[in-house]
Amino acid sequence: MITNVTLSLAWRNLWRHPRRTWLTVGAMVFSNILLVFLISLQFGMYRVMYENSLRLFTGHLQVQAVGYIDEPRMRLTIPDAAGLAARLRDAMPGNDVAARGLAFALASSADRSYGVQIVGVQPEHEPRVSSLPGLVKRGRFLDNAGMQEAVIGSVLARNLRVDLGHELTLFGTGRDGSFAAGIVHIVGILDSGSAEIDRSFVQISLADFQDIFAMQGHGHSVVLMTSDLFNLKAATAKVEAIIESGESVVHDWNALLPGLKQSVQADMVSAWFMYAVLIVLVAFSVLNTQLMSVLDRTREFGVVMALGLSPARLGRLVLLETAMMAGLGLLLGVAVGSGVVLYFYHYGLTFPGLEAMTAQFNLPGRLYPSASFASLMLGPTVVFLACLAAAIYPAAKLLRMEPVAAMRAV
Repeated sequence: MITNVTLSLAWRNLWRHPRRTWLTVGAMVFSNILLVFLISLQFGMYRVMYENSLRLFTGHLQVQAVGYIDEPRMRLTIPDAAGLAARLRDAMPGNDVAARGLAFALASSADRSYGVQIVGVQPEHEPRVSSLPGLVKRGRFLDNAGMQEAVIGSVLARNLRVDLGHELTLFGTGRDGSFAAGIVHIVGILDSGSAEIDRSFVQISLADFQDIFAMQGHGHSVVLMTSDLFNLKAATAKVEAIIESGESVVHDWNALLPGLKQSVQADMVSAWFMYAVLIVLVAFSVLNTQLMSVLDRTREFGVVMALGLSPARLGRLVLLETAMMAGLGLLLGVAVGSGVVLYFYHYGLTFPGLEAMTAQFNLPGRLYPSASFASLMLGPTVVFLACLAAAIYPAAKLLRMEPVAAMRAV
């Protein structure tokens, strides 16, 4: 049991050697500041990574026909996709919603033909759920439905030897199994930085898509961008209440892009190897400090043990001293680290060349750390526990200490 006398004695023992105590606390504070900032910046970068990957095309949620996610067949469609998107926008204000149609077809120019993915989009709503419209480097994005316009990837334009204003002929299979064909005019060329998109991507208006592929108002997905990427339960429940059960299903981004979360988790594990080195160094510093403290007070411990104080109580005293020291390092480290994180949370972090690099992918030119309880407390808490673990060995030495031998120690 820890009493006020024990607390007072432990605190006084810490400041017998203030320089040694402050050096150890300083190591804790420095490591905690570094961990708070790095973990917060890492979480902020992960958020940007999630948003960039999902906003490129996938979205946070998608409504699809049952089975479409496993086998994207042309006939697995959503009836009146544009109407469903309109109902979702009315029922869920503050969320961005757009309907799409997807098909694989043959795109032919005057010289060449290539297999492509045709995506029918709503020009007035697509920029709110996808960053691709902002990546059109030449020309413009679609602005009129039913005008036989197309936006294609830069690699595809080079492969087909076409440019702005040229025509593309699309050949495919309609929803009803009929032969589908249409002619579109290129009004924009996008450069997403993704080779897969740039070499096989064609966007046309959803109205043109439905005409060419005999969709009769159907679509293949309704994409939603919500206000909170990591809390989709409420949004999913609202969407499920609106769609017709049995015909359509709601998938979140974990189901749509399962590899995204796994790649982030793998990166987090590799980062923690680096953090572990820093934490181990701090733990050894604490081990050295407390071991020196025990050795310096060997005769003192022998005297109090001879007077009847149990070795277990002395061991708890050493652990309490360590907990006080680690607690002080945690409080100071979190306080200063939080100040650093909050500063960059408001003003951002940049370095030469970052803005030019991120502009290519339609991303912000500054990095912003994530200020959350987990990002601020995760690292310092691990340091605190590691310091307590490091103090177990010095405390255990007291359990084997003999009073007479200890009093005779030089």
